[in-house]
Amino acid sequence: QVQLVESGGGFVQPGGSLRLSCVARGSIRSIYVMSWHRQAPGQEREVIATMTNGGSTHYRDAVKGRFIISRDNAQNTAWLQMNELRPTDTAVYFCNTQMATHAALWEEYWGQGTQVTVSS
Repeated sequence: QVQLVESGGGFVQPGGSLRLSCVARGSIRSIYVMSWHRQAPGQEREVIATMTNGGSTHYRDAVKGRFIISRDNAQNTAWLQMNELRPTDTAVYFCNTQMATHAALWEEYWGQGTQVTVSS
């Protein structure tokens, strides 16, 4: 069984920064993709950043140039560095992984979510 544990959310003023982390623990063989999603009140959940095992990254236009996704394959950990935060970034942020476990070639897991609030 695999669990994703997120941390790093909180309150920050506009223009500030936060760094989220996501640690995958369990019977992990290989993580193909790690990604970050967010869901604002009344909005659909949306993917904002992805990173493959080969290092390819993609970002939603709204966060390009401000957010950076990174990962450490040895630690099964992903981070989301969020800079120049805006009130519109306020949302619950979720980590997602697509991976091979010792029991299956492909499985998907979600983190529990962490609240990010950007406000004056």
